[in-house]
Amino acid sequence: MNPMPSLCLMARRGIGFGLKMNKGEGVKGVNPASSYYSSIKFRFKLINRGRCGVKRIAVLGSSGSIGQSTLLVVRSLPQQFKVEALSVNSDIVKLKQQIKEFKPRLVCVRDEQSARKLRADLSSSIKVFCAEDGLSEMVKDKRIDLAMFAITGSAALKPLLAAIRSNKDIALANKEALVMAGPLVMRLAKKHKVRVLPVDSEQSAIWQSLGGFRQSDVRRVYLTASGGPLRSLPRSKFKRVGLEKILRHPRWKMGRKITVDSATLMNKGLELLEAMFLFNLGVEKIKVLIHPEALIHSMVEFNDGVIMAQLSEADMRIPIQYALTYPQRLVNKFPGIDFYRLKKLHFGKPDLGKFPCLSLAYQAARQLGTMPAVLNAANEVSVNNFLNNRIDFLAIPKIVEKVMRRHTRVVNPDLSDIMAADVWAREEAVCIGG
Repeated sequence: MNPMPSLCLMARRGIGFGLKMNKGEGVKGVNPASSYYSSIKFRFKLINRGRCGVKRIAVLGSSGSIGQSTLLVVRSLPQQFKVEALSVNSDIVKLKQQIKEFKPRLVCVRDEQSARKLRADLSSSIKVFCAEDGLSEMVKDKRIDLAMFAITGSAALKPLLAAIRSNKDIALANKEALVMAGPLVMRLAKKHKVRVLPVDSEQSAIWQSLGGFRQSDVRRVYLTASGGPLRSLPRSKFKRVGLEKILRHPRWKMGRKITVDSATLMNKGLELLEAMFLFNLGVEKIKVLIHPEALIHSMVEFNDGVIMAQLSEADMRIPIQYALTYPQRLVNKFPGIDFYRLKKLHFGKPDLGKFPCLSLAYQAARQLGTMPAVLNAANEVSVNNFLNNRIDFLAIPKIVEKVMRRHTRVVNPDLSDIMAADVWAREEAVCIGG
């Protein structure tokens, strides 16, 4: 008797996973590092979850750096994936190139004018969605097994919730949606038996380092940071630093917004909150560690003093492939570490006086409620204003701090509370920034 049909049936049913935690121990939600999640039984059931054979994916934010890296992985593993859907903000030139190569059935363009232009140029066999509502509708398509969220910013939240409600596995490269509504997102994922698979190199490293161990086995997590483009520059010179220098990250090639966040260390603050929600960790268990070489992407220290670390070259295709193909580890041609040439690794404490955005993120992580959404919204507005030469670099943390100070926190928010806090914080940041 052929066992394959029963394996397919088990895969289609999906598996729920999560941890219940004691008061004060962490944040309730779905934990992709729980012992059952990493067990042999679980891995057997989830090989090619949703379909036996080709995994059908949507790549949201396909014109950005993570989206393009995702398509590089797909291109290298043609027997593993079929691209069902693509989305961009407004870059329809890049999208047309991707449509020609990957032949998706569905595309979405956030900018309505660009969407109209694209619709006029495409055949009727490709369905074109537009704006945020269109994206939320597109990700519900029944043929999609997994959605890669490579969209930057809070715009990912509503489509993310729609994808989870439609029982799509999530490869999550977007930080902001989880920062805004982490407990809500993870509870919903648990309810719908959806896997939230981390794509960020640091979160992927924690996930892999945790392995099958329980959250209660963890003494602390070290979230590593390269230190960004301003690590060695004295704060006294920050006022005169130009946009060109800030956008020149020493280790990673990333989008403009995330590169500015790396310069302020807000990026690491957002990852702190993201790790709390993904792995059910209290803020006191997560330490940020400056590691300029960016080879160790994060570490987990267990109660017995053993530390597990994940090392790889600074190449986003590595964690992308792991999230897309989990629980398999498939052969690739990505660069590896040459330990014979590696002479030193450096570590240090972050300077919270020099990088106050990280301190503000720790504050939001201790307060929770609507405060992380406020932190994120004020930062998004401020970074956008900086990128458009409306404010200077040092104004970013000042504006975020003022907005947080003015906010009246909702302790146990629902989605409407979170969205209201997001709108309020954006308006406040605009007013303060001038």
